[in-house]
Amino acid sequence: MISQTKTMLAAALLAAAAIASSAAIADEPAAADTGKLKSGLSSTAQLLQLMDTDKNGKVSKAEFMRFMEAEFDWADKNKDGELDPKELRHLQYALTHPTKGPGR
Repeated sequence: MISQTKTMLAAALLAAAAIASSAAIADEPAAADTGKLKSGLSSTAQLLQLMDTDKNGKVSKAEFMRFMEAEFDWADKNKDGELDPKELRHLQYALTHPTKGPGR
């Protein structure tokens, strides 16, 4: 159970990092409001900018969970409260294949 939780947390962190480091993508996840990101920031700084809603320079558990909940809600296309394999593949593809951005 702990191993599964760690795996899910690692996947969530990777997804969040991919969102912050990519430019705007077609049909983008809800939390990836890249229009508000400052250019030239590291992916970590961009992720902090997206998640740190109280602007204290840290991401609280509540801020992290709100961010990931928005990602989940975006990925749950049929709004059944669960991500099926197709929805997960779509989310993974969207996070790893930006259609716009530097050099594109």
